[in-house]
Amino acid sequence: MPKAFPWMAALVLAALAMAPATQAQPAAPAFAPPPECIAPAKPGGGFDLSCKLAQAALAQAGLGAQPLRISYMPGGVGAIAFDTLTTRRPAEAQTLVAFSSGSLLNLAQGRFGRHSLQDVRWLAAIGADYGIVLVSSQSPWKTLPDLLAALKDKPGKVTFAAGGTIGSQDWVKSALLAAAAGVDHKSMRFVAFEGGGEATAALKAGHVQVYAGDASEVADKLPPNGPFRVLAVMSEQRLPGLLAQVPTAREQGVDIVWPSVRGFYMGPKVPDAAFQAWSQRFEQLMATPAFDKLRAQHGLFPLALTGPALQAHLEDQTRRFADIAERFGLRR
Repeated sequence: MPKAFPWMAALVLAALAMAPATQAQPAAPAFAPPPECIAPAKPGGGFDLSCKLAQAALAQAGLGAQPLRISYMPGGVGAIAFDTLTTRRPAEAQTLVAFSSGSLLNLAQGRFGRHSLQDVRWLAAIGADYGIVLVSSQSPWKTLPDLLAALKDKPGKVTFAAGGTIGSQDWVKSALLAAAAGVDHKSMRFVAFEGGGEATAALKAGHVQVYAGDASEVADKLPPNGPFRVLAVMSEQRLPGLLAQVPTAREQGVDIVWPSVRGFYMGPKVPDAAFQAWSQRFEQLMATPAFDKLRAQHGLFPLALTGPALQAHLEDQTRRFADIAERFGLRR
């Protein structure tokens, strides 16, 4: 026992020394989770761009104590994220989800299951986007009529990329191009990808020949001697900036106009106070010249809506998309 005593004494003294510190230790503060922006696709597409624009704008304006974190939730071109927020994460006051007109198109077709436009809280539209017709810079087609002539001659030789499956926004734009060439959309060849990032990568690699994507997705991909060529923009008038020299589809005799809204929604059970706080943040941001500059740098065009004006805009687009879905037999 005498030999063991020094060891036991040391153990007792250590325990006594630790006890007061343990008792005096304050409880860990309950920090709110950092704000999160969910891009419902893989990195590199329009949803990712929307989140990055919000991240940059909030940081630049100093709104929010913590930076906006971006996470990715691919699946069903927005369906998985929509279902997750409505059923499993409906009350998260710090979570935003990016949406586009493609999301509304899917809702109009019933591709988000039993969900409808009324199942989430639509926060803000932060910019407008427009469809484009993109080909490789090595493509033999220099104009939109060149492409349509080739498509009409040999439909099976032209493969479209789509950031989504049949019925997605990119697919519909491709189907409209096929119709303009006199080709049945059922004969159109296309490859589905999970978002615009994958679609542009496939176009660059030569796996597909055409991508009817969005202007914002190529804002950083059009340097001189770059890998892509834009044959047309699907806007009523020519777009400013990098695409100023690209003619509209209408200028080339093809009556296709495809505007798209980009913005964010929140869960259906987010407290009113939190939702209004986020709404006010975006209203503050979008009223500044600094935001205008950031939006342009991210390839988007002016559109700023919140509240009832946003809701009315989304309802109008959804009705228009329901008509398109009927035309192409897409409704479920």
